[in-house]
Amino acid sequence: MSKRPAPPLPERLAPLIDAHTHLDACGAQDPSADGGASVAAIVDRAAAVGVGRVVTIADDLQAARFAVAAANSDPRVYAATALHPTRADALDDAARAELERLTEDPRVVAVGETGLDWYWPGRLDGCAEPQVQVEAFRWHIDLAKRRGLPVMIHNRDADADVLRILAEEGAPETVIFHCFSSGPETARACIDAGYVLSFSGTVSFKNARGTRDAAQLVPAGQLMVETDAPFLTPHPYRGAPNESYCLPYTVRALAEIRGEDPVETARATTATAERVYRLA
Repeated sequence: MSKRPAPPLPERLAPLIDAHTHLDACGAQDPSADGGASVAAIVDRAAAVGVGRVVTIADDLQAARFAVAAANSDPRVYAATALHPTRADALDDAARAELERLTEDPRVVAVGETGLDWYWPGRLDGCAEPQVQVEAFRWHIDLAKRRGLPVMIHNRDADADVLRILAEEGAPETVIFHCFSSGPETARACIDAGYVLSFSGTVSFKNARGTRDAAQLVPAGQLMVETDAPFLTPHPYRGAPNESYCLPYTVRALAEIRGEDPVETARATTATAERVYRLA
């Protein structure tokens, strides 16, 4: 838990959609339990600064159940469900059946986050091995195609393999690279394939040169923004707790990098999110 205080509310910037957050990890309680109003409290704080809608993401089955419950408890919340690649060894028959069921909920707007993570194997006890991650990724791609949903990609140190598997499997109509943190070469490959690139607070970090260069290349129609809260709080609050209300900090940093008016960036990213998640 961060010892830094939470960032202050930024100046309002609207309209915005937080394309990827983790409300449960931000402290929200299950809406069916006592204290469930904290989902609304988090979204209220976001709405006060122009972030009118959020997509809360699953990384395990408990989080998937929570995401669907949260999305059904508040009309400003939508859900994505999957098993995170580092937890892919939990994708047994029962987990597959439950994810199949959860993705039938109309409040689920994407399958995610799934993909490949080559950073944690060997560093994190219990992390799924690479071949297990690959098999789970292929299954999630298939699920997204069968449901007609976007697939939301977690990619860490696995650029070539992620792009290869998407090509081998045949990508769903919509592919979202969440928290895009690669460089211009991978960005160009994604853009050429028609994929959507979503940028988090990482793009505001001065040492993230490759990501900042990549952000300048993305057409407005393939660009989204996210917090990945409670992680990746944007500069100058790096290391402090993150939440959806912090998104305007990231958008203003992204707009500066792209040479745009922040209002223009906000409108463009919102239009992309509405189209991708079919919210309009």
